[in-house]
Amino acid sequence: MKKKQHSSGLTMLPGQLEPVRVGRRLFLRYAGAFTAGGVILSACGNEENPTTVSSTVDLGKDDVGILNYAYALEQLEAAFYTQVIATPYTGMTDAEKTLLTDIRDHEIIHREFFKAALGASAITALSPNFTGVNFGDRASVLGTAKAFEDLGVSAYNGAGPLLKDVNYLALAGKIVSVEARHAAAIRDLLNPKSADFAGDDVVAPATGLDVAAPPATVLTTAQKFVTTPISGANLPK
Repeated sequence: MKKKQHSSGLTMLPGQLEPVRVGRRLFLRYAGAFTAGGVILSACGNEENPTTVSSTVDLGKDDVGILNYAYALEQLEAAFYTQVIATPYTGMTDAEKTLLTDIRDHEIIHREFFKAALGASAITALSPNFTGVNFGDRASVLGTAKAFEDLGVSAYNGAGPLLKDVNYLALAGKIVSVEARHAAAIRDLLNPKSADFAGDDVVAPATGLDVAAPPATVLTTAQKFVTTPISGANLPK
């Protein structure tokens, strides 16, 4: 298949990405956001040479680095919700399990999309560290879920302006809207029938805009939940 080099350094293919079994239909919807513009993300460089594994994971630079940044966060969220569903906390209702299962599936789809899209440019699988979470306790689980979702929304909002390619920016906009829905749902579980779903701590009253955080700030928080050291030193600023 003939490859076309994109200005960002990523390779564009007129062909297809093979999605994972989980969420195949939704995966293809994401891929469609790129095919509509004639672009699908794939590997950067030679796929025959696997990514070198080192003690510290370097996210990379430019748009590839930002996509790896998103991939790292999606890895952590997917791992967290997978554990939540595998070991339900005491008193989890059917409605709560349905909601958390949906969130888990969304995060897995996001994770697998970035993994396939980045190809050989993708960072290695991270090793999560959830020792500080009591998965048997509702408050501990939902409190951590709230922290993850708020972090994810602020991360995408902060990374958006750093992307050079409008196609990647469009995708980030689609994903952050889903993450914001997750955040609102989790906040409602913790504090039902309140304004906390869009609290002043995440939505600035003066502007009506959600919080945006730079990668350095987000990675400092995320590092607490992963044993693999992550470096964003080469990310755009």
